[in-house]
Formats: sequence, C-alpha cells, structure tokens
Amino acid sequence: MKTDTLGDENSQTVKRRLPPLSALRCFEAAARLESFTRAGEALHLTHGAISRAVRALEEDLGTRLFERRSHRVFLTDAGRELLHSVTNAFDLIEAAARKLRTPDNAAPLVLSCEPTLLMRWLIPRIPAFFAAHPDIPLQLVAGGGPFVFGQGIDLAIRRNDFPWQRHTQAQWLFDEAIGPVCRPEQAAGWTREASGRVQLADNAPRLHSATRVQAWEQWSALKGLQQSAGEEQVFEHFYFSLQAAVAGLGLAIAPWQLVRDDLDSGLLVAPCGFIADGSAYYLLSPEAIEPDSPVARLLDWLRCQALASA
Repeated sequence: MKTDTLGDENSQTVKRRLPPLSALRCFEAAARLESFTRAGEALHLTHGAISRAVRALEEDLGTRLFERRSHRVFLTDAGRELLHSVTNAFDLIEAAARKLRTPDNAAPLVLSCEPTLLMRWLIPRIPAFFAAHPDIPLQLVAGGGPFVFGQGIDLAIRRNDFPWQRHTQAQWLFDEAIGPVCRPEQAAGWTREASGRVQLADNAPRLHSATRVQAWEQWSALKGLQQSAGEEQVFEHFYFSLQAAVAGLGLAIAPWQLVRDDLDSGLLVAPCGFIADGSAYYLLSPEAIEPDSPVARLLDWLRCQALASA
C-alpha cells in the first residue's frame, strides 16, 4: 500500500535528496577534463566558480572527490564512483531530451492519386522526389473520384471533373491535353491527310475505356471532326486501353502527361497531336498550404515535373 507520508519508502511523495545539478555539471566537466580551468572554459564559468561548486559537492557528500596536484586534479575512488553514476545519468537525460526535441519519424503524408496517373506518371518520377527530399515521408495510394479528407488521406491529385468537398484547397498542377496514340509503325495505315491536316482513317481501330466513355466523342468535337464508326474495343480501365495501344491493338485517346514517356522513347506516336480539353489536374488539401512546408515543397516538385518538356 502506498502512503502520503514523507520519508516512507512506499510514499507517493518521496522527497529525493540529490546534490545540486549545477554542482554535478561542474564536477563532471572537471573530472572529464582533469582541470578546473578547462572545466570553467567549457561551461563559461570562472575557475573559482568550478572550485566552489566542487567544494560544496564534497561537503554535501562528506567525502573528497579530487586530489589536487600541480595545477591538475585527479579523481579519488569516491570521485570515480560518482563520475560513473553521473555520466550514466547525464547520458540518459541527454538521450531523453534528444528524443523529445526530435520526435520519431513523422507519420507519412498520404497522397491519393488517380490510378492511371499514378502508374504512368507519378511512380516513374517519385524516386527523384525521395532523393531530393529524404526528410519528407510520402505514401502513395491509388484512388479516383470523390474522397473524404481525414479518412487516411492527407492530399489528393484529381482532375476537376467532379465537385470537391467544401473548403478544399486546390492548387493547379497542369492542364489536360488529349489525343489519339498508337505504335509508330501503325500510324501511316490508320491515318490520312484531309484539308491539310492529319485525320484518322475509317478503318482505324479505336480503343475505348469504360472509365472515360466519352473520350473519343469529346476529342472529335474538340477537333471539329466527324468520325465514322470503325472497329472498336472497350476495356474496363483507362490504363488497359493505353497498354492495348502500346501492344499495337489500335488507337487510344490519351492525355499527354500519361503517354509523354512513351512518346519520348518512341514507343508511341500521336499522329494528330494533342488538344486541351478544358480540364486540369490539381493537388487538393484540406487546408491552405504553408510556405516552405513539406506539402509546399511537394507541390513545387509536382509542378516542375508537370512542366518539364511541356
């Protein structure tokens, strides 16, 4: 049973009888440096202040801690015993203080990104972000359409094709530009020139995505073209239609950012070029982004990646 009686070994309010911390600091420095003068310099105190602190500590403990010989000091057996305990105690205090001043690794920022953009644009570039910002932990998750902040998502990259939550902060990343893409060796057979511009041939096989069902219709309207119905294939996901184009199955309507690496490598070509569709991608956050914060640095990096080779 615990009591509240001072001095009782079971008391919850035991009064510790410890030497003054300032005196212990002076003792530790003098013992480590074997000199009161150098201890004073290390602690920004005078030789006399160190000497008085050590003398007061010896009086409190009732034993000599140093032998003083020829301007140097040497630990007695009692001094060595105390130094061992004081060093361990200071090490524990220093470790605890360091841990409190520098908390454990912060929880990573969870960034939700539309799956195809994540796979074809962000993931190939993210190693460069980690190399440039090793102090910013970032976790990527795939997700499209509406979402709720605070349910495991800190930030999101989305196209402005649906209404966002109230108070959502939106930072522009890049405008969307779309166009049909195919393998280089197939472009000549699936296109023709008319009125001084390249158009798709009637026999060009078109690849559709169930997640962007209006992509071909939208592109045709933006280009002012009347496209006759030809061979078509529908894929469950946008990413699959782009991979089908890479495999040579036909032409897919693609945003420039999602195929720019394939265009640069020569794996795909865009025979009709790209045209802005009026939409854009944004970095969404639940609150305003503080300057020079991890999120601000991520935003700057994303914009640089989006604008590179634009």
